[in-house]
Amino acid sequence: MRTFILGFALGVWLLQVQPALPEAPLRWAGVLAMSLMLAVAAAVRRNGRASATRSRLWDAFVRIGCVAAGATAGFLYAAIAAERRLADELPVRWEGQDIRVAGIVRGLPAVNQSDRSVRFAFDVERVGTPAAIVPSRLSLAWYTTWRGTPLKDDEPLPELHAGERWQLTVRLRRPHGNANPHGFDLEAWMLENGLRATGYVRRDEGNRRLAAHSGRFIDRVDALRESIRERILRALDGRPYAGVLVALAVGDQRSVPQDQWLLYNRTGVSHLLSISGLHVTLFATVFGGAVYWSWRRSHRLTTWLPARKAAALLGALAAFGYVLLAGFEVPAQRTLYMLAVAALGLWIGRPGTARTVLAWALFAVLLVDPWAVLAAGFWLSFGAVALLMYVGAGRLAANGGGHWLAAAGRAQWAITVGLIPLMLSLFQQVSLVAPLANALAIPVVGMVVVPLALAWLVVPWDGILLGAHQLFALAVIALEWLNTLPAAVWSQHAPPAWGVAAGVVGVLLLLAPRGLHVRLLGLAWLLPLLAVLPARPEPGAVWLEVLDVGQGLAVVARTREHALLYDTGPRYNDLADAGNRIIAPYLRARGIRALDALVVTHADSDHSGGALSLLQTVPVGWVASSMSDDNAIVIARGGAGETHTPCHAGQHWDWDGVRFDVLHPRRDSYANPRIRTNDRGCVVKITSAHGTALLTADIEARSEAELLMHQKDMLASDVMLVPHHGSRTSSTPAFIAAVNPRIAIATPGYRNRFGHPRPEIVERYRERGIRLLRSDYDGAVEVRFDGGEPKVRAWRAVDQPYWRDRPVREEQPPLE
Repeated sequence: MRTFILGFALGVWLLQVQPALPEAPLRWAGVLAMSLMLAVAAAVRRNGRASATRSRLWDAFVRIGCVAAGATAGFLYAAIAAERRLADELPVRWEGQDIRVAGIVRGLPAVNQSDRSVRFAFDVERVGTPAAIVPSRLSLAWYTTWRGTPLKDDEPLPELHAGERWQLTVRLRRPHGNANPHGFDLEAWMLENGLRATGYVRRDEGNRRLAAHSGRFIDRVDALRESIRERILRALDGRPYAGVLVALAVGDQRSVPQDQWLLYNRTGVSHLLSISGLHVTLFATVFGGAVYWSWRRSHRLTTWLPARKAAALLGALAAFGYVLLAGFEVPAQRTLYMLAVAALGLWIGRPGTARTVLAWALFAVLLVDPWAVLAAGFWLSFGAVALLMYVGAGRLAANGGGHWLAAAGRAQWAITVGLIPLMLSLFQQVSLVAPLANALAIPVVGMVVVPLALAWLVVPWDGILLGAHQLFALAVIALEWLNTLPAAVWSQHAPPAWGVAAGVVGVLLLLAPRGLHVRLLGLAWLLPLLAVLPARPEPGAVWLEVLDVGQGLAVVARTREHALLYDTGPRYNDLADAGNRIIAPYLRARGIRALDALVVTHADSDHSGGALSLLQTVPVGWVASSMSDDNAIVIARGGAGETHTPCHAGQHWDWDGVRFDVLHPRRDSYANPRIRTNDRGCVVKITSAHGTALLTADIEARSEAELLMHQKDMLASDVMLVPHHGSRTSSTPAFIAAVNPRIAIATPGYRNRFGHPRPEIVERYRERGIRLLRSDYDGAVEVRFDGGEPKVRAWRAVDQPYWRDRPVREEQPPLE
């Protein structure tokens, strides 16, 4: 059965990497093939038993048949689940329309003070707008501001609570996330969580609470989680690690500040902030142990039910309650299912091996959530447990022996080394201080802080919670010291898939029993993870990557030995911006350890919003912009002892045979306070032996006219950025004619409120036969000038899983 389950997991994963779901005839053919394989495997197994001399051969046939049958079953099961989930969609014609719905607030609402909003999931029960079709679960935001301005003076945030029934007027759009290489896949995350549309609540007098309680069991659990969260936040009253205690008690991590997450990730202890196997197992063990101790002291109870069975049952039930309280995340689910299988085995008198228990837990997770294989937590959670079983099955533990501290150290070493291929593949970094950090944090968090937090739920004396907070604060002091060590984190490029596979072989060899003489060969198998570097431009060539950052701009230009970042994208809220969510991960995955130059074209937040976070995480050689000296970015640069250079026409530099020229603004424009920031944006021309590109920021008609007057001979380019995302105030016919590009790239947000790019602007480019690419439709766009015609690649055309949104657009002229 274990072999069948592994095949089932393989089939589920294979479905999730398909560009399209299989048609119904193919699914029926799969059912037939699976039945035949199972029948053949059963027949072979019977025949193999009759002939002991051929048992190994028959065993191999049986295992192959079970894997193939399991893979077919997993593939078909995941396909059926995906088809049902995708069918629950928002039709394109209802995007951007006002729709009245009634339903239930699902989960814990999150307040965002930066944009004065409340964000929440909403289970739709009824659609009040005639003929409207709405998915069953929505992701909504309720704003009290519009473009940063309060809708009403001192309007309070709406009071929403888990489990309430509301009637709302909403405006929706289909799931659509930023599509970038090595970026977070929002559309996959929404699919896994059943969120089939996003939107916001419209101002409407009909918006009202219909009932304080829905009556559903899960909503009662969520209401309890929310009340606990609010009690913790009130009790700790603004203390720095209140969000950590909330995460450990109810699994809501949204109250943990971004700078703290950076520390926990760099020291390798972020897994402790999710209610995972460690916490659930500890809770179930303590609870089950207490039950066993008290049960066996009652003759009547032990006569009715053995103490061991009672402890197993009630311990598993306690774990179920804790996992519900934690939000039912994958790491906690895995542990719950393992405990349930172990308890069931004890009850029926057939306790399975650790491998059997893990296999059944894997099967249960994938049955509940076939999209779990898309989450990093799935691979890290099951991978860590599998590693512990691997090194504990007569390997490191048996060979090491000794004190329990030595065994714990060997286990931590095994996890740290064993997860290197996964960590480099998923995050492109590994914490080198993680063994030391976890040696401190696991006992403090797992054995003291979490029990105190749970004890506070039973005995609500705030002193218990304050003690837990203080202990965690002391642990953070040690984590901060570890983070200051010179080599706290190893960061590198994203390794190729075959390199990750080789790395897995390498760590298995390194962690093999000591008597195995080929263990050191594991180091050679690890080399592809580190030594196979990403491709780079040849001398004289330049590669551009126009990232998909939503309504904003961020372009990475690479030559053989240098990298330039042109703008840093928008700021999304207090915790997130394009710098830390998109650009920094992209640079790390591409193997760009530092930027030689950063050009922030102007102060608008959709171009400069990611600069501050990026300057904190990525070394930058020099910074140029058109911003004033009182801008926060310029001040931060000066505070770090670095200089800032105002950009102006006439500046130029050469990198690896590629020339960069600043064409705008003119130096004397800084003396004119009436010039808008858009018209002072830094315009850069890139010239290589293989082609040219014009980066135009947000310049408008006035700046275009000035460029035509003073720099007309420099404007002609093969590729250009559409000025100001395609605003009607830019892209004048004369300017387009002077540049005369073959390819134009616009960077609007999907269904942005400005209507960029404007239809009349799009038509101007099409009239000239210019190929127009859009980041909202095409995702990140890469252009390589490295010989012959420019090579263009759009990420949504390259990365096409079956759930990827494919916005409908009109036909465009093909590239010649």
